[in-house]
Amino acid sequence: MFAKAFRVKSNTAIKGSDRRKLRADVTAVFPTLGTDQVSELVPGKEELNIVKLYAHRGDAVAVYVSGGNPILFELEKNLYPTVYTLWSYPDLLPTFTTWPLVLEKLVGGADLMLPGLVVPPAGLPQVQKGDLCAIALVGNRAPVAIGVATMSTAEMLASGLKGKGFSVLHTYQDHLWRSGDKSSPPSIAPLALDPPDLSEEKGSVQADATLQGDMRHLALEGEEEEDEEVQQMCGEKSQSEATEDPSVGGLNPDATDSKTLQEQMDELLQRCFLHALKCRVKKADLPLLTSTLLGSHMFSCCPEGRQLDIKKSSYKKLSKFLQHMQQEQIIQVKELSKGVESIVAVDWKHPRKGSVLQGSEVRTIVINYAKKNDLVDADNKNLVKLDPILCDCILEKNEQHAVVKLPWDSLLSRCLEKLQPAYQVTFPGQEPIVKKGKIGPIDITLAQRASNKKVTVVRNLEAYGLDPCSVAAILQQRCQASTTITPAPGAKDSLQVQIQGNQVHHIGRLLLEEYQLPRKHIQGLEKAPKPGKKK
Repeated sequence: MFAKAFRVKSNTAIKGSDRRKLRADVTAVFPTLGTDQVSELVPGKEELNIVKLYAHRGDAVAVYVSGGNPILFELEKNLYPTVYTLWSYPDLLPTFTTWPLVLEKLVGGADLMLPGLVVPPAGLPQVQKGDLCAIALVGNRAPVAIGVATMSTAEMLASGLKGKGFSVLHTYQDHLWRSGDKSSPPSIAPLALDPPDLSEEKGSVQADATLQGDMRHLALEGEEEEDEEVQQMCGEKSQSEATEDPSVGGLNPDATDSKTLQEQMDELLQRCFLHALKCRVKKADLPLLTSTLLGSHMFSCCPEGRQLDIKKSSYKKLSKFLQHMQQEQIIQVKELSKGVESIVAVDWKHPRKGSVLQGSEVRTIVINYAKKNDLVDADNKNLVKLDPILCDCILEKNEQHAVVKLPWDSLLSRCLEKLQPAYQVTFPGQEPIVKKGKIGPIDITLAQRASNKKVTVVRNLEAYGLDPCSVAAILQQRCQASTTITPAPGAKDSLQVQIQGNQVHHIGRLLLEEYQLPRKHIQGLEKAPKPGKKK
């Protein structure tokens, strides 16, 4: 419902009598909440607003906002909690579990299909058709979506877990969530379950891997592929909605992240603008007509295979985008003649953040720069003449007057060496994480503890988007062994997971088969116990 931006009609404070009525409604809809919890949710004195809005499909929705976060929303006289509320009261609704890679499809507007459910050892929660339910991810009880069950639990099981299970209304990362403080779900450990029979453990692990599919959506250092099985876990959007926004939804193979088409166009617009200022516009070109900037410079900076369309961005018009850039103090725009705007000044030293480039992009920029400025040697195409800019970028001081040409491979390697290395990890349902430096592997080691007992220690899970608490909870159930989480020595703000015994084999299966991490990013797998030997 909130996969796309909504239109706000009004925003007003709630009076005392309306607060009392809202408390009564909350108590009637959610009887499991105690009086103190209801008073906590709907405060008596703190600021509480009601925002009336229209969703992108035209639905009239009333949203109750407290402390800057939406806490409840009302649709067709039905009251629903938001994910912010469910994080404080995770047991408010019956909770079903799905895999992390499914979340990005739900954010895009897809419904949850039954093949995407994870069936716990204790079985599925008992619900009836039309019941409001929460949806959480494996290893974390904090809900990430709410939806209405399209059939009862008995009907779900009778269908063999096939077909649509839930009509999703609201998710973490949708536009309703973005209207709040945009906080991430807390880490809430799953409820303790009775351990499954050992005879069934092997079969259950295989079933888990089958349900989860191939988690190729986890992209490390540019390795990214599409998992077709996710299409069976999420429902397709309606034909009209898919036509309206083809890049947002459950089944578009080109949708590599959870960003909407508008957000992607905003990023492309800013990228082309900064690239044009950096590589094409010179001081001598100022003042520069804004129409010339767009037509002669920004369009030509658009990456191959993509099309710059300002109308599909949140700005809608070039003038509004340039006003925003002026507020950022990057440029200065003036109306030199009636109705005609020009860029009269550029802050060339303005710190432009977010300029993360892949090696292939750096090579393309350098090659295009050399060709545009006629720096390729006419007699030997393998050599590039160095102009003052290239000299300043790649030459040492003692080389400034001695080196006038370089081979292509030397030029490109020098350019890459001057850049600070960085890596990006993209995990389903999360924004890409970009960090400086080189990514270290997940480190698995064995250590001796009191009474000569062995323990397995796992470090650096956070670098790959994995929550140590969730991993520990899964391993505790799989290995039937105690786990502890402690600060990793020598690593700031990093945790390590410690499991009793030699559990390298279980850890390897979890990381390689279920999370689909490349083997080259895991260190210590060879320490698994050999078959036939004591652990």
